[in-house]
Amino acid sequence: MNLFVSNVFAQASTQNANQPNPIISFLPFILIFVIFYFLMIRPQKKKMQEESSMINALSKGDEIYTKSGIIGTIYGLTDKIVTLEVSEGVKLKVLKNQIGGSAKKLFEKKEETKK
Repeated sequence: MNLFVSNVFAQASTQNANQPNPIISFLPFILIFVIFYFLMIRPQKKKMQEESSMINALSKGDEIYTKSGIIGTIYGLTDKIVTLEVSEGVKLKVLKNQIGGSAKKLFEKKEETKK
């Protein structure tokens, strides 16, 4: 009888040895998530924070451009809407989140490095 009991314990220990660790099986998924975080999520989050701080720093008289390509001077500001003066006497209302940036950046000359 003692012989059968030891065989049962031996079979149980070999079955446990064949099962992989669950953490090791999820390791590729964890690695892929970490790569996605550093290559996609983190830079996008940083870009959104910079855009938000730029939009919050806008004031009347700033020359800006919209994401649709309209360049104008800020005539009025509310919480969600910016009134742009695109030409003398021509005013447009644009959503604040559609502001692309400062128009000064568009007209800056980039210095080329000479070797």
